[in-house]
Order: sequence, then structure tokens, then C-alpha cells
Amino acid sequence: MRQILMRFSAKHLLSLTLAALLLSYFQDKGRAGEVLAVAPGIGSGTSQLVVVVADSWQSHRGRLQCFERRGKSAWLPVLDRPAAVLLGRKGLAWGRGIFAGKGARIKREGDGCSPAGVFRIGKIYGEGRRLPEGASYPYIRVTRRDAWVDDPKNPFYNRHVRIPEGQPLPGWFEKQRMRLGDPAYHWLIEIRHNSDPPSPGMGSAIFFHTRRGEDRPTAGCTAMMRDHLERVIAFLRAPANPLYVLLPAGEYKRYAGAWGLPDFPQ
Repeated sequence: MRQILMRFSAKHLLSLTLAALLLSYFQDKGRAGEVLAVAPGIGSGTSQLVVVVADSWQSHRGRLQCFERRGKSAWLPVLDRPAAVLLGRKGLAWGRGIFAGKGARIKREGDGCSPAGVFRIGKIYGEGRRLPEGASYPYIRVTRRDAWVDDPKNPFYNRHVRIPEGQPLPGWFEKQRMRLGDPAYHWLIEIRHNSDPPSPGMGSAIFFHTRRGEDRPTAGCTAMMRDHLERVIAFLRAPANPLYVLLPAGEYKRYAGAWGLPDFPQ
């Protein structure tokens, strides 16, 4: 009887150990920045892409091209030539979007990295009465009562907040308010990193916006000349479900087939 119990206990212990290992494996697969989405890739419901390829994980420079397609046809470039963009001062790190690859570099709040991966493109925010000529996309004109929260302790973290007229401004508002009168932020296109839902501390307030200089990197956004930014704005159409792809060149080559990405000239 004792030998039977010992054999049973050993088998039971082995089963529990295997179960624990399997549970740990699947939990690891679900962590931000460690998920490799290989199927079905970018679906037919998306017919517009904004793609930026950087030289490496450490680079703060990249090249941008817009692509479109009809149905299941091939992706076609829209711009005559790729536009130069500036990225985070510390390069790139995997973000929290639709797809992300494997790696140790994970985007965190305040790390100076631009989030890499595939992301939905949200609304456009700006100071103009209307979008540039030819544009047709959801737009919110920023007022003095608008904020975008980057404080991980705030319940509105990584969300746009507008305080209604007549309501007192909360104590946190001044540090979180959206800037007015800053040429770099005249237009902001939301990149929906860490948005569905936001996870505190994983990065916030990631946009396309106008660059501040030819070689001045950002805190994590994607910046470019205003003319190029306005061309992107005019390109976007909400029914096309546009996505943003940002990857280093090596990762782009690695994941292009699995994710259904267009050819991007090296």
C-alpha cells in the first residue's frame, strides 16, 4: 500500500508540475511585447496603412510611406517617395497594439522610446477650425479645457478628457492639459498604443505631429515636416480602418509575411 501511495504521489506531483509549467507558458505568451501574432495578419477590413521603418532599435530616424489597396489586391504606395520622420530619442521598444513581436525592449512611460508594432489610428486633434483641404477624418478641435493624461496614477490615464464649461478644473488638469499655440502640436494624429484598454505605466500620449527640427528626436511620438503630416492627414479615411506600422528594418523583414505587410524598399 505504501508503494502504491508513493507511486500515486509521484504521478500526482508530476501532473501538477506539468500543469504549472503550461500555465506559466501561456501567461508569458500574453504579456505585452511578447506576443507574436501570426494569423490572420492584417485583415481585408483594412485598406490603408501608414508604415515607418527605422534602421535599428536604437535609431531615432525612420522613413514613412502610405499604402492602400482595394479588397485583397496588393498594397500600393501613395507617396512619390518615403518621407523622413523622427522617433523617440532612445529608439524603439515593443508597444501594446494589435500585433507585437518578441523581445526584451518593452515600451514604458517616460522611457523615450517610440512604440513598435501595429496600431490602430485614432482621431485627429488640432487647433484649426477644420482639417487641411482634402481631408475627411474624425476631428476634435482642442480647447483650453482639453487634457491628455500621462499620469499612471490618474484614472483617465492615456485618455482624452474635456472638462465641461462651467465645471471647475480638477487639480491635476494644468499639468495634463493639451498645449495650445505650440506649432509642433497644431495637428495631432492619435496612435492607439496602450489604448484598448490603457495599462498604467505602459506609455501614453503617442501621436504623429510636426517635428521641432531636422534632427531633434521626440519623447516617443512620430514627428515629421508639417507638409508631410498634412499629406498623411489628407490620406486617411475612417472607413478604410487605417493602421500604423512602426518597426526596425530587421523586424519588418522578419514579420512582413506573417502580418501581411507591404514590400518596403530597403
